Amino acid sequence: MEKYDLVIHGGVVVNSDKTVAMNIAISNGIIRELLHPEVLLPPSDRSIDAAGRMIFPGGVDPHCHVGQRLGTYAGLDDYQSASTAALFGGTTTIVDFAIPQPDENPVAVLRDRQALAANARSSVAFHGCIVEPESPVSKLVAQMVELGVRTVKLFTTYRGEVMASKQTILDVMRSLKQYGGMPYVHAEANHFVEDSQHKMRELSKLDAASMPQTRPAIAELAAVSETIDLARYADSPVYFVHQTTGEAVDLVSAARDHGVAAHSEVCPHYLSLTDEKYSDVHPERFVCCPPLRDSATVEELNARAVIGKIDTIGSDHCCFSTGQKAESAHDVTQMPNGLPGVETRLPVAFTTLVVDHGMSINDFVGAFSTAPARLNGLENKGHIGVGFDADLVILDDSSTRTATSEALHMATDYTPYEGRNFHGWPEVVICHGKVVIEGDEFIDPGPVGSTLQAQAIHVTSRSHS
Repeated sequence: MEKYDLVIHGGVVVNSDKTVAMNIAISNGIIRELLHPEVLLPPSDRSIDAAGRMIFPGGVDPHCHVGQRLGTYAGLDDYQSASTAALFGGTTTIVDFAIPQPDENPVAVLRDRQALAANARSSVAFHGCIVEPESPVSKLVAQMVELGVRTVKLFTTYRGEVMASKQTILDVMRSLKQYGGMPYVHAEANHFVEDSQHKMRELSKLDAASMPQTRPAIAELAAVSETIDLARYADSPVYFVHQTTGEAVDLVSAARDHGVAAHSEVCPHYLSLTDEKYSDVHPERFVCCPPLRDSATVEELNARAVIGKIDTIGSDHCCFSTGQKAESAHDVTQMPNGLPGVETRLPVAFTTLVVDHGMSINDFVGAFSTAPARLNGLENKGHIGVGFDADLVILDDSSTRTATSEALHMATDYTPYEGRNFHGWPEVVICHGKVVIEGDEFIDPGPVGSTLQAQAIHVTSRSHS
């Protein structure tokens, strides 16, 4: 009988399609066998008793910003610290963004970021980003594909920084389609954003407490609608990052029903925090784009997620400190936006969606692991099956833990969830077949060495499925 590196026994394997009690045999970082519980356990160098525990595929976070530069500010983490925090949160693969500054070549930025990511402790993949290129879009996309990237971030806002024209969006869509790629779109209509900010500036209300009024929900709805039309015109798939309203999700769902391969991502903070946080002692800590919405909108978003209208859960992790944000507390247009969340994505989303709103555990795994892998062309991730990478999370869904900045591992001084209790914290995390998290202990696996190479993304609309 073959001897394995690791055998996990007694647990319940949860995939997006089914839940079943199985034992898992692992060698050389790959799942080699799934064994019926009554089958004699094979010999192994180590075994883990997962009795009474659920086993998820390692999380795939489709939306991370590691060491993000925003204006004069730089995020406080690097690939080692961000990936370590991700592992503590049950995420074994992060997908980062290579976003150029206005004077930078997007391919050169991508290449440089990939080199830095060699020091990560988890798997890392990348999205490219194209703004207003000097080189032909088709050439840039081809170069990104050569570097193993098939997703490109596009912004419909932030004029003069990262905003792409409608023609550039169309060109990117057409070019990516040739390689089985897909654009990832930050959808806020810039004219609504700029007009709202202008009106609030005239009222001297650009402080953190006024954040929701500077980027209203109508800006998101308008940009989602127009981008869907562009995707339909280009016969292209499209992925919308950080959707914040049920109406926006409904637009994407309706587009799928009418033949557009459109996809919705939601983030834990838009599911679990409301705009009441802008009345907090530190409102700047909650400034993100789009902003947090009112409680009714948050509930509408949760309702869409529970009935299967969303595809993925991304953290939109940005690691800035309270001090960095407070420097521009009087003017949110100058503040570094974003919330730290790569470590808390699993417990916050699990508690909010599964425990509080009744989402099925299989649908949750689909949004946490399986769909993010599929929609990034990461064929060996996001599923517990023979031949897949041995990235696994063992958790006890009945236990709870309190989120505190002191106990977390992200490179900042706060968490938006300070003092809140959550289910779904990992007990054991396995990445590339190695136990890297066991209780509160981090067993450093060393640098991962290279970034993942995305394959062609297979997407369909509901009308074609």
